[in-house]
Amino acid sequence: MTLPFTYNLRNLWVRRTTTLMTALGIALTVAVLLSILALVAGLKNAFEATGVPGNVLVMRQSAESELSSNFTRVQFQDLKLQPGIQRDGRGAPLASLEMVSTLLLESIDYEGGINISIRGLKPDPGFALRPVIAIAQGRWFEAGKREITVGKNVARRNPEAQLGKDLRFGKGLWRVVGIFDAGDSAANSEIWADLDQLCADDNRCDVLSSALVRADSVANVEPFIKRLKDDQRLKVSAMTENRYYEQQSSSAAPIQFLGIFIAVVMAAGSSFAAMNTMYAAVARRSREIGTLRVLGFSRGAVLLGFLLESVLLSLLGGALGCVLVLPLNGFTTGIGSMITFAEVAFRFKITPEIMMTGMLFSLAIGAIGGLLPAAAAARKQILEALRDI
Repeated sequence: MTLPFTYNLRNLWVRRTTTLMTALGIALTVAVLLSILALVAGLKNAFEATGVPGNVLVMRQSAESELSSNFTRVQFQDLKLQPGIQRDGRGAPLASLEMVSTLLLESIDYEGGINISIRGLKPDPGFALRPVIAIAQGRWFEAGKREITVGKNVARRNPEAQLGKDLRFGKGLWRVVGIFDAGDSAANSEIWADLDQLCADDNRCDVLSSALVRADSVANVEPFIKRLKDDQRLKVSAMTENRYYEQQSSSAAPIQFLGIFIAVVMAAGSSFAAMNTMYAAVARRSREIGTLRVLGFSRGAVLLGFLLESVLLSLLGGALGCVLVLPLNGFTTGIGSMITFAEVAFRFKITPEIMMTGMLFSLAIGAIGGLLPAAAAARKQILEALRDI
């Protein structure tokens, strides 16, 4: 015979002050864990949303990022002649030569500013290779002019990069003529400018960064990449655009490790808090335990009842932790990439899976914290329990 569920609920309610304080401690632990998981999920989502299926990024052989790659115009001309590249309506290959650099801008979050990626490309076919990106305000920059279009996160987090303002870098001023929206992708953290104008400012007319090309079909992407890597004349490395940005999510690994470590340490403290609460309950309810045994409830039923009470207490804390962290969902922040040395802005992403992880985490805290007190309650002798005051 098991203890009725209402018995456990009544005991939690009768001792509601202790219940609430213990639950809040567990809630803070769960909130820390969920905050870190939401941060990592948001960063990974930003990188995973950046690539377009069928797009292949080509860089110098052994280069780890566009910023450190030296890709020449001669290599680009040879690349365009390779079979397997999709062509537009005029028969021209969909291949975009691009240059990536960094620019220090004032930031709302960091004193002294933050590095922002600036990408030089030609509107045709650079825009066609990124069909999901659209103008949100203003217009696109025009080829041959000292104009730039900034991502929405750059405009949101950098007061200098506003529509109609001028940014000074390179050899002069550049006018912000538009703000583009790239959805959740990392492209929102970039500034785009005309390739030739940017190359002239950086004195990099012949050596640039990379090329973005579209394979003639998604099924032929891997054979196309293998063919480029095997071509000793080109001497390039190639990977899908999706793969390149997925690799950059490694920036979140140290944060994820540190956050989980802190959450585990806090969880140990929360488990002890739950344990102390349940030990105190066992001590106060000694006669109650003896009465339950006289009424025919077994040691196992008493153990299960007290363990269930601890689990209910921790689940309440887990639910409160989920509520505490919900306002973070969609909150925009930024992190410096160890690969591009520039900021990537992204939104915290709280998913049902993350919420479920938090509830399971709180369940583990309650089970660990309640097991020993529940066992102590089950071991009490009937006469001894009835004599306790």
